[in-house]
Amino acid sequence: MRLLCSLLLGMVALTDVAVAALSSGCGKAPTVTSGVKTISVGGTQRQFTIRVPQNYQNNKGYKLVYGLHWVGGRMEQVANGGDTGSKNWKYYGMQVLANETAIFVAPQGISGNWGNSGGSDIKFIDAMNDYIDAGLCVDQAQRFSIGFSYGGSMTYAIACARAKQFRGVAVIAGGQLSGCDGGNDPIAYFGIHGIKDGTLNIAGGRTLRDRFVKNNGCASMSGAKEPTSGSRTHITTAATGCKQGYPMKWAAHDGGHIQAAADKPAPEENGEASWVGPEVWAFWNLPELAS
Repeated sequence: MRLLCSLLLGMVALTDVAVAALSSGCGKAPTVTSGVKTISVGGTQRQFTIRVPQNYQNNKGYKLVYGLHWVGGRMEQVANGGDTGSKNWKYYGMQVLANETAIFVAPQGISGNWGNSGGSDIKFIDAMNDYIDAGLCVDQAQRFSIGFSYGGSMTYAIACARAKQFRGVAVIAGGQLSGCDGGNDPIAYFGIHGIKDGTLNIAGGRTLRDRFVKNNGCASMSGAKEPTSGSRTHITTAATGCKQGYPMKWAAHDGGHIQAAADKPAPEENGEASWVGPEVWAFWNLPELAS
């Protein structure tokens, strides 16, 4: 009887967590291939580039990972690993780490931005989800988004507006630039920010983080340790007391407004040496996030 009660309580605790649901594209010949795609969203032509795993199987539900570019950026920069074409920094380091187990998407913001006026960019996200779900086999409980700066701000907007459609996000040096429609539902959240960020200061990053500290039912992270200036290190803190299935992490680093933070002696902005990709990928693959 005690065991039965424990099982029932566990089931109740997980009722708000997304469960595995395979998209309509599963079990069918794929109708979406790797490359640049154009779709109409509210009468506007929008583009994105997609990468399908090389060993794609139509009966396996894949993770779907969005990588959102920075202000004035291009989808190709995210997909190709930045201007230098670093293979280890494609999709913020996620592609290499996924090792052909995820579908990757890099959308293009209008004029290189994510203004999300009237929710237009959220509608773009919805349209891409529908397009990809119909043409490929997606585990709909395993959608994720990562972005830097304006892309981090848009990723935050996704966390606010589409927490029930996405399993987790990583917000790198973001701010509240793309809005926050809703913003009351829990989602697995990893915030990353530099203590010397002079573009979108770390205080703003903490504010974004704290919304989901509350949504996820975590204990306050106001006392989370952060590195000292000149240390060239980072400190990652896992929140405690969060609702089952909705973990949170906060990583503060001794750097500025950068996407590929690295500890000394590695140079900043070197995707080859950055700890960001490995830490985010490990977070997204925590057992409690599995569908």
